[in-house]
Amino acid sequence: MNRVKLNPEVLQHNIEVIDRWMKKHGATWTLVTKVLCGHVETLRVLQKLGVRSMGDSRLDNLRAIERIVPDFESWYLRLPHLSAVGKIVSLADVSLNSEIEIIKALNEEARRQNKKHRIIVMIELGDLREGILPGSLVNFYKQIFELSNIDVIGIGANLGCLAGSVPNIDMLMQLVLYRELLELKFDHRLPMISAGSSSVLPLLLEGQVPRKMNHFRIGEAVFLGTDLVNSGTLPGLRNDAISLEAEIVEIKEKSLIPMGDTSQITPFEIDTGDEVDSTSGRSRGYRAIVAVGQLDTDVAGLTPLNPIHRIAGASSDVTVLNIGDDDAGLHIGDTIRFRCNYSALLRLMIGKYTEQIIEPSVERFAADLGDVRSTSIPPAVESSK
Repeated sequence: MNRVKLNPEVLQHNIEVIDRWMKKHGATWTLVTKVLCGHVETLRVLQKLGVRSMGDSRLDNLRAIERIVPDFESWYLRLPHLSAVGKIVSLADVSLNSEIEIIKALNEEARRQNKKHRIIVMIELGDLREGILPGSLVNFYKQIFELSNIDVIGIGANLGCLAGSVPNIDMLMQLVLYRELLELKFDHRLPMISAGSSSVLPLLLEGQVPRKMNHFRIGEAVFLGTDLVNSGTLPGLRNDAISLEAEIVEIKEKSLIPMGDTSQITPFEIDTGDEVDSTSGRSRGYRAIVAVGQLDTDVAGLTPLNPIHRIAGASSDVTVLNIGDDDAGLHIGDTIRFRCNYSALLRLMIGKYTEQIIEPSVERFAADLGDVRSTSIPPAVESSK
């Protein structure tokens, strides 16, 4: 059986460490739950941990969170689309925006629902994802800040999410200056600069983030511990919250060199970093095939926990590993464990072919935890629900 295992104790550790970083900086933060794809058991763990500010890019996931954590603050993290403004206003307290037409539609829908909808105005800082150009900021803000049912609570940006633009102090200081400009120009306070993400955490740990940047949207660092800038794991975090167990369906000693002529006819090319040279003297070895393939996940994002094991390739249905000069006591039906990067984990969680389990169980974890603790991640802004 193939399964993704999520360890709530490690999630608790990472959440508490990041929460301490946020408090030291004087910031609030929202846990980005996109990678969970609405997984009920993990959401129950987050509820037990007192997480009350969560962000997602799918409305169905926000609806799932609301069923489990009814008093949470919801952030909609994908740019709102006109066809869904009714659901967005109903399900999300806060959304990220860069188009005047959509903000006006959100305003009209919020008026119909008798709500105030909060927004962050996103500014383009170089990653070339969402955001208005800085030169149009004043005119943009002028058209929206007096809308009756829209509350502009701040400005923000996305960095490192598309083009891989590495955050730096100059980018973050630009946001501080833009907020000061708007507050002086319109005599209207903007309480929040929301530009922190997992990619900004290395700067935070170095003391390079301006104090006025006071809201973070963090997901990958919680679930995987990833240092997105320097690679590896962020200091103090753990990278073993989530793993994949894949069942062995074949294990045999084989040639490590393909027979006959080869070409690039395979639809799934993986850079294994483990090229075999016929002159190396290592022309044979044991290979294990596990029942997880490209249909299940991004195999290139898997790393075997055993450092001897190397992924040799994958098809849509299986992944082949070189496991060494012997079978290491492995048998048919045993499992090989992998770490997942964000891409691989996202595919595993959204897919229907791989079981996802909490271990230890939510019930056991909750019993060990005792009474629900005081809020770990409080709402960043007062909820409109």
